[in-house]
Amino acid sequence: MKLGIRWKVALGTLAAVFAGLVVAGWLVIRSVEQTELSRMAEMLETNSGLAAMALRPLFEQSGAPVSEALLHSTVRELSQQAHLRLTVIQQNGAVLADSAVPAEGLPQVENHLSRPEVAQALTSGRGIDIRASQTTGERTYYVARLLSAQAPAQPGIPVIRLGLPLTAIDDRVRHIQQDLITAFGAAFLLAMALSLWVSRNLTKPLAEMAAAARQLAGGTPGVRLLVSSTDEVGLLAQTLNQMTDQLEMKIKEVSDDRAQLLAMLIAMVEGVMVLDYRGTVVQVNPALERMFALGLTESRGRHYAELIRHEGLTAIVSSVLRTGSGQGGEITLSPSGRCLRVEASIAGGGREQEACAVFVFHDITELRRLEKIRKDFVANVSHELRTPLTSIKGYVEALLDGGKDDPATAAAFLEIIMRQSNRLNLILDDLLQLSQIESGQVLFRREPVDLRALLERTVAVIKPLADKKHHTIELSLPDAYWVVEGDEERLAQVFINLLENAVKYTPDHGQISMALRTTAQSRAASPRPMIEIVVADSGIGIPEADRPRVFERFYRVDKARSRELGGTGLGLAIVKHIVEAHSGHVWVEGHTPRGSRFVVHLPVAQESPTAVSTAAGNT
Repeated sequence: MKLGIRWKVALGTLAAVFAGLVVAGWLVIRSVEQTELSRMAEMLETNSGLAAMALRPLFEQSGAPVSEALLHSTVRELSQQAHLRLTVIQQNGAVLADSAVPAEGLPQVENHLSRPEVAQALTSGRGIDIRASQTTGERTYYVARLLSAQAPAQPGIPVIRLGLPLTAIDDRVRHIQQDLITAFGAAFLLAMALSLWVSRNLTKPLAEMAAAARQLAGGTPGVRLLVSSTDEVGLLAQTLNQMTDQLEMKIKEVSDDRAQLLAMLIAMVEGVMVLDYRGTVVQVNPALERMFALGLTESRGRHYAELIRHEGLTAIVSSVLRTGSGQGGEITLSPSGRCLRVEASIAGGGREQEACAVFVFHDITELRRLEKIRKDFVANVSHELRTPLTSIKGYVEALLDGGKDDPATAAAFLEIIMRQSNRLNLILDDLLQLSQIESGQVLFRREPVDLRALLERTVAVIKPLADKKHHTIELSLPDAYWVVEGDEERLAQVFINLLENAVKYTPDHGQISMALRTTAQSRAASPRPMIEIVVADSGIGIPEADRPRVFERFYRVDKARSRELGGTGLGLAIVKHIVEAHSGHVWVEGHTPRGSRFVVHLPVAQESPTAVSTAAGNT
């Protein structure tokens, strides 16, 4: 079981107190026992001298043997007076008298020559030993001495031995032990209470510090400790409060910096990927996830090659991590065809999950597309302008070479020069108009425009051109009165351009339709409802691959046929800019079974609840 510091302090203190009490009790008991034994030894020594003086006359009678009865009675009397056990032993170990043994039992007493105290007395004149008596069975303190002070080797001199049972000492020591146990038990209980109180007061501030540290580790702000003392614990609490303040300040600074960094990463349109020295992803921003369609996959902690499998990117990353130098390059994603510019810089980290290299991905798809459009535009403008200029120059040279001398030839050549000049002027006018619209120099009027009337006038303008090719134009108009807000002249230019293209690129006896209707769906996120105008034809159609580019300047699906039919190649580009200037959208679709459908969406300015009784008609 895991013990807290409070119990460790309490149990350690109790263990020290218990050990001290045990040692103290043992020393007290040992001291009492030694004192009693010393006192007993002095008493036995004194009594042994008195007993020797009393018994010596019995053994100093010349020529007469010692009376056993007298010896036995004398020994008993001395034993009773001194309250001791008295034994008289011959030098051969035979017991002559013993106050603890009746006279008739002496023959059965064991020889005492092997007794330690007797052997010492026979050798040095005195002997001491403490052991359990084989006769009485009690632990006894024995003191033995020669009866006479003469040389111990003189034969015939017996040994007297005094024995005092240690029962009294044992009882006294037992009582002392009981008293010590009681006193030490009370002292131990008191020490236990004091140790618990001291450990509680000592460890309570430490426990509060530990709890405060856990709260800080858990992210709880504003944790403070109450400083109630000036000792080391109080100083520690004060230091912890100061450390908490500094830590919170540092955490706030780091959090603010991290929040700002994350905000910048999230707001960046460029993709950012941070790798450590092994190529493991440390951080990516949402822009990069969108660029490579990472979705909900957790990127951090994984190798970049698991997330992005691109040969060009792998070459750039490997070179940067290997050489430790910033590099750059371009990669193209498939199948989307997006073009990305990769710029790498070294951050210097050399450990796991530490920024080593930062890669920034710039989406230059639109830039490359605009560059291509610009190149195509320059090439197309050069080509479109060169064609009429070449024709004009050729016919002028022909006139100078003599053609002017023939009035019929000169008139024909001048007519051709005029047509080419008009074509050149038309191209320049369309270019100027498109440039003005794109630069915002054209100010569109904002006024209510009746779409029904506008479309009817547009069809009326185009009808003579359609009749020449025997086309049928169908105009479908709803009964409701629809109004958009915009420039009526510019909107008329849009629909005339779309109808002219339909007439041009539809073979004779074709079908052309224009429809006006409301739509619930729109490509524009507009809060207002949208009106849809569709111009469809049964002409040659536009291949699906060319449809996204038909609104580019000078883009032609069939360049030879387009020039043969006339036109500058700028009409649809002008249409797109005028529609978008009116907050609308225009696109082209395929038409079943053949032909094209141009769709225009414009926001509705006003819808009259009153229907107009004008039915859709055929022209």
